[in-house]
Amino acid sequence: MTEGGIVVAICQHGGEFTSGPNGNLIYNGGEAHAVDVSHEMSLDSFKDEVSNVFHVDVADMSFKYFLPNNNRTLITISCDRDLQRMVDFTASAAQADVFLISRVENRSIVTYTGASTVKAPVGDKRKRTASKNKLSKSNKKTANATGDVVQADTSDISSKYIISIFLGETRDFQLEFGHDAAFATTAGAVSSAPDALNQEKLALVDSTQREPIGFFDDGINAYDGSEIIIDPPQELTNNPTLFWDNIIKGVGQEFDNVKDFRAQLCKYAIGKGFVYRFIKNETTRVTVKCVGDGCTWRLHASESSRNKKFVIKKMTEEHTCGGEGGEGQRRATRQWLTTIIKEKLNENSLLKPKDLVKEIYEEYGVRLTYSQVWRGREVAQKEMYHSRTETCTHLPWYQERLLQTDPASILDLSELSHNRRFFVAFHASLHGFANGCRPLLFLDKVPLKATNEYRLLVAAAVDADDGVFPVAFSVVEDENYENWVWFLMKLRATLQYHNYPLNAMTFLSNGQKGLDAAVPHAFEGSHHAFCLHHIMEEFKGELKKGPWSQQIRDAMVEDFTRAAQACNIDDFNASIESIRNISTEAADWIIASKPEHWSDALFRGCRYDHFSSNIVDVFNNWIPTKKEASMVLMVDALRIKIMETIEARREACKSWEGPLTPSVDYKAQDEMSKAGKLTVLCSSDTVFEVRGGGIFVVNLANWECTCRRWQLSGLPCMHAIAVFNRIGRSFYDYCSKFFRIESYHLTYSETIVPIPDMDTFDFSAAAVIPPPRPRMSDKPRRKRFNPNKETTLIRLCSRCKQAGHNKATCEALL
Repeated sequence: MTEGGIVVAICQHGGEFTSGPNGNLIYNGGEAHAVDVSHEMSLDSFKDEVSNVFHVDVADMSFKYFLPNNNRTLITISCDRDLQRMVDFTASAAQADVFLISRVENRSIVTYTGASTVKAPVGDKRKRTASKNKLSKSNKKTANATGDVVQADTSDISSKYIISIFLGETRDFQLEFGHDAAFATTAGAVSSAPDALNQEKLALVDSTQREPIGFFDDGINAYDGSEIIIDPPQELTNNPTLFWDNIIKGVGQEFDNVKDFRAQLCKYAIGKGFVYRFIKNETTRVTVKCVGDGCTWRLHASESSRNKKFVIKKMTEEHTCGGEGGEGQRRATRQWLTTIIKEKLNENSLLKPKDLVKEIYEEYGVRLTYSQVWRGREVAQKEMYHSRTETCTHLPWYQERLLQTDPASILDLSELSHNRRFFVAFHASLHGFANGCRPLLFLDKVPLKATNEYRLLVAAAVDADDGVFPVAFSVVEDENYENWVWFLMKLRATLQYHNYPLNAMTFLSNGQKGLDAAVPHAFEGSHHAFCLHHIMEEFKGELKKGPWSQQIRDAMVEDFTRAAQACNIDDFNASIESIRNISTEAADWIIASKPEHWSDALFRGCRYDHFSSNIVDVFNNWIPTKKEASMVLMVDALRIKIMETIEARREACKSWEGPLTPSVDYKAQDEMSKAGKLTVLCSSDTVFEVRGGGIFVVNLANWECTCRRWQLSGLPCMHAIAVFNRIGRSFYDYCSKFFRIESYHLTYSETIVPIPDMDTFDFSAAAVIPPPRPRMSDKPRRKRFNPNKETTLIRLCSRCKQAGHNKATCEALL
């Protein structure tokens, strides 16, 4: 050890490991810097020192070193104690080689030349009939050197792919971007994307020639962002675990609650074939790690304070134990076992526990005992009995009572192949939407806090004061393409009954779980916008894998936001080019995320300045946790809350004055303050030229401005307001009718009638399963007493010495 107890750490970054002839690991390329490490130095201080000398963000990097005379095994430095051990172990050598390895460098390495190295999976004990990579192949075309248009294969646009950024002569950095294929072309060319992308001077992906990337084939023929499998092969239906390999996506993935997270984690572990154990297992946070000796796989998730969902915060995806290949016993939870048994009992109710033990092992590779399956079968039968009683008794009773008190409401109860679905649309909600709300619907699932037995799908609108207004909702057993199509088809029929124009509607959703395909299927010709919040969170997650500092990442996020809010193609291009100057791959990822669904410059519908579908989060507190156990109680809790909301808002708006609602009037005043410094030139009675920060043309006859703010928001922009001030016209005469107080009154003009006898019905009766019937034997019952047998012993009364009675019943007089 050097003087003062200091070891010189030779920190290396930017190179790659190769295997030598004797199995040793050899590090080639990159750059190296020397850093002094003392026994008292903390890991955070060491990271700060390394970050300063390399000028990179080391937050998402791991530090590894070799023990003396052992160049085969890398030792990870994860805490202060690990750093102290490194100083102790390398004291005799006075120096240590420390390697900075990115999270993505721990995965398969793909360089810019197209070469890739893939780790072969370990053999699985259960039978896998086919690999996912063999189920579908994508036909991709790459751009040539002259910048030809590249047409992406839309049948395989949900796969992830890894892109390598060339940072120097001997340095490569791997980035994993996105779920979508890039539409590559040169600036000014016409893309093969939808019509919204066929715009002049649209800045798409650059025309740099790249080799096909092998990981882009890793997907099953599915819709982008959804979970729809088109004609799945027989191999998938025989082996359901093939669907579970990608249930856990990574950092930022959201779940309804902690129960939902645990259930999906169990499926993921079974699909991948490894065992995990809990480090923390609480209602607000869960930390798990692989049980493999020295394995680095680890995951931490906790409850989000923003929307009360369960979110993955940290995840180390690589298994160093080899357990991901399927060796070893898988961990099964009681909830998972109950779900599987219910599915099998729905197909064959006569299955015995020993049959279930055999089938579960053959299909999922999970070994269970007879008693475990027997107990799971008992729980499954109780839940099935409760569901059957609720479907056949409680829901029909509630539907009948609700239609008696409110005949104009629409209710539909459907049960097909053991899939329960209940659609509800109150007359007050339908009347308010059809007469007072904008043609804009938000589609989302409301996360339930205490149950995973069913899901609540919601279609909500916004009133004239930008308040959330529920239109319809449905209780289903799972959120998938089939149930979304069923819900939207019922909603379409309901709106047609009220003579609502469907061709002008705009939907806003996250585009996941089949929604991206269900909306155009149910509402042909409508416009579908994607939630900007979900795309932004995914973009931030991808940026964390890169070598940029937090300040640069924030700048790219701001440019992304400006691209989404840009009203014309030029502003959109400027924001994308600003990102491209930092990272071409990041700009390509944004273009590949279908900006025609989230950017105002390309979107053809009208969102009225709403970019996120998270407004339905207000429904999280509308349903008490204790009422989530019953479909009827949950729907009735929503009915009561909607009834109270309608009445409260009807009373609140009685004191409003003016033509516009308060929140919209505040926005109008802000626009009016910007119009004072603009210059107006008159071209005709209805056409004007406005100068100030550019030249804009305002057409009063068509309610249009070339800045497009008027058309997109429904409120006159500052250029139009400058024209109004010039010619002496009122701003309020050119506002959309959806922002007026009259529309607000129409939205809340109807009421929901209470159900008088809700307290008379016992909804808890379904939770008690009846006792099982006694087994009936085919043999006749044995007669234990022979009435014809003669009595050999005569018993006498001890009081009177007579036969036929005893002392207690003796009546003789003595």
